Amino acid sequence: MATNSKFIGYIDEALEKSREAALSHLLFTYRGIPYPVTMCTSETFQALDTFEARSDDIVLASYPKCGSNWILHIISELIFADSKKKYEYPEFPVLECGDPEKYQRMNQFPSPRILATHLHYDKLPRSIFKNKAKILVIFRNPKDTAVSFFHFHNDVPDIPSYGSWDEFFGQFMKGQVSWGSYFDFAINWNKRLDDENVKFILYEDLKEDLAAGIKQIAEFFGFSPSGEQIQTISAQSTFQAMRAKSQETHGAVGPFLFRKGEVGDWKKLFNETQNQEMDDKFKECLAGTALGTKLKYDSYCQA
Repeated sequence: MATNSKFIGYIDEALEKSREAALSHLLFTYRGIPYPVTMCTSETFQALDTFEARSDDIVLASYPKCGSNWILHIISELIFADSKKKYEYPEFPVLECGDPEKYQRMNQFPSPRILATHLHYDKLPRSIFKNKAKILVIFRNPKDTAVSFFHFHNDVPDIPSYGSWDEFFGQFMKGQVSWGSYFDFAINWNKRLDDENVKFILYEDLKEDLAAGIKQIAEFFGFSPSGEQIQTISAQSTFQAMRAKSQETHGAVGPFLFRKGEVGDWKKLFNETQNQEMDDKFKECLAGTALGTKLKYDSYCQA
């Protein structure tokens, strides 16, 4: 991903607001879901309802800490391979973050526009479906997602910290964290995984075979990179490569966005009771569903 002053400027502004926010005042609720006051507003959500999507918009949906920055980088590299133009983010790429006038400005942007989002399927603007924009949905196993989310909160100097992992885990399981419950997000997207314009990709599969994942993403969005270009993008998109450039691409928050990227890091923090609680929640919400199978829970979430 090219260095982007808009991206870095927005993050710096959000961190500045975070410095003044107490943890108990970090969230506000809009249509039943908590969002961070430092990045979202009710006015922006109201304006988002009227956002006009295009059929060639590239929509990337994920719960927080499931690899969205990784996928954003891969997509911008695919655009570069296709057009030889570096993709610049004229706005912060998370659709629901920013000021209400953002969507008017976005009308002027050239195609393809990259729209990342952490919203549930049914909270997206209707025009995305009406105009048949393609949506790539990225999922990561819930235990590693929770641990990554906790470290992000507690490692970034200006974001309000939790007193302990146990405190964060309790809030995560109740859905009282930014963008709400992982499981509600998953249940909502599970209903739409078979839609013609929706493609599912698993974080852990990308870790295992990045080149194969990049090829699938390219095919879904209609890019035609050569085998050599796929290998080049793959080499530039490893976790290590992205971490090494993270300060340049994402500013002060970069090293925290690309902390470890490991599969199985949850084993260092989860205790037996928490393991059982998460396993029970997974069974209750996703056992027997298409998404439940795709997440390979038994492979990645059993001690």
